[in-house]
Amino acid sequence: MAKAPMDIATSTPIETLDDDFYADPHAHYHRWRERGPVLRVQAPTGVVAWLVVGYAEARAALRDSRLRKSADGIEELFRRKHPEAPANAPLANLDHNLSNSDSPQHVRLRKLVNKAFTTRVIAELRPHIEETTNSLLDEMAEHDEVDLLATFVLPLPVRMICDMLGVPRDDVPGFQRWAGELFQIVGDERAEAFRELRSYLRGLVARKRADPGVDLLSKLIHARADGESLTEAELLDMAVLLLVSGHGTTVDLLTTGSLALLRDDSLSQTLRANPSALPSAVDEFLRFEGPIHFSTIRYTAEPARIGDVQIPAGEFVYVAVAAANHDPAYVTEPDRLDIGRDASQHLGFGHGAHFCVGAPLARMEATVAFSALLQRFPDLRLAGQYSDLVWHNKFGFPTLTGLPVRLDPAV
Repeated sequence: MAKAPMDIATSTPIETLDDDFYADPHAHYHRWRERGPVLRVQAPTGVVAWLVVGYAEARAALRDSRLRKSADGIEELFRRKHPEAPANAPLANLDHNLSNSDSPQHVRLRKLVNKAFTTRVIAELRPHIEETTNSLLDEMAEHDEVDLLATFVLPLPVRMICDMLGVPRDDVPGFQRWAGELFQIVGDERAEAFRELRSYLRGLVARKRADPGVDLLSKLIHARADGESLTEAELLDMAVLLLVSGHGTTVDLLTTGSLALLRDDSLSQTLRANPSALPSAVDEFLRFEGPIHFSTIRYTAEPARIGDVQIPAGEFVYVAVAAANHDPAYVTEPDRLDIGRDASQHLGFGHGAHFCVGAPLARMEATVAFSALLQRFPDLRLAGQYSDLVWHNKFGFPTLTGLPVRLDPAV
């Protein structure tokens, strides 16, 4: 007999996403999964939401049309639940972009954006990725010791995004500064970076509209689907989204993958000898320690059953993709990095209608980067001990501040 859904909107205890959680989220995910695949949590901002931690339930939730992503709907629900919140609260100031929209708006935007992310367009970007990668490695080769984050991991994605958008090379340093400041949680620098970036992009869109090139932004400006095109505001939001998601997530992927290679010489040797295994390794890096812990926020437009839990209408929902990717029901020995396993069904890029449109590009960029790094510097190793690395919080979760490496053979 089917199990009756539980209405636990008021009876379930609320877990707090405090410093202990952010210091070791996977320890909490393991404990929470033992209780069930869905629970309630309270974020540091005070927002109470449902959190999905089981793989099967997360996969189902990500494609559930009852879980909405409309920026207007999220803002309205947040204001109703938290009328005392300041006007600049994050959930009351969401961009109205592809990520924060529902059908039919999402379908319309996706059709237009997909025209700029075809298989052919992405394949044409590979020579640019290889050229940029090799240029950065040439600069690294002039030194015996470098910070891999500063010299390779951080500049590669932002240079690629700039090339894709047709940003002149002289303007790239400004883009790199904006990218860094946009990943500050709060503060005047982040707000000012958004204003400066949108102002720059507005001028860039005007120039591309008058004199289109072969770049992605020109393709987005002139894309047509069912007789429609992107509005000016949609173009700006999409360009910002490309910078934030295309830069931030790729930086995290390159960071965690590089750290895994540096900590396990046998892994590096295996991939150096067998470069064809790199695409699978990239998927395993994404499963094991992907750039996203929680999906962007959703809300229930109507009661929705997830697993055995009946969530009422008007509730916020997060999908803990990092927890789902470590669910023993999904993979055996989930806390072990294993590039031999099939990790292609991980949720690091999402699932369903909102699956990351840039996933094929991110996979290719990471594969090219790791391949070139391994072949160019066979003696690459940490400069110091793992325990010497310094971490800081980004959106609560720990991330490296630097990754010092030596390039020359050990003496």
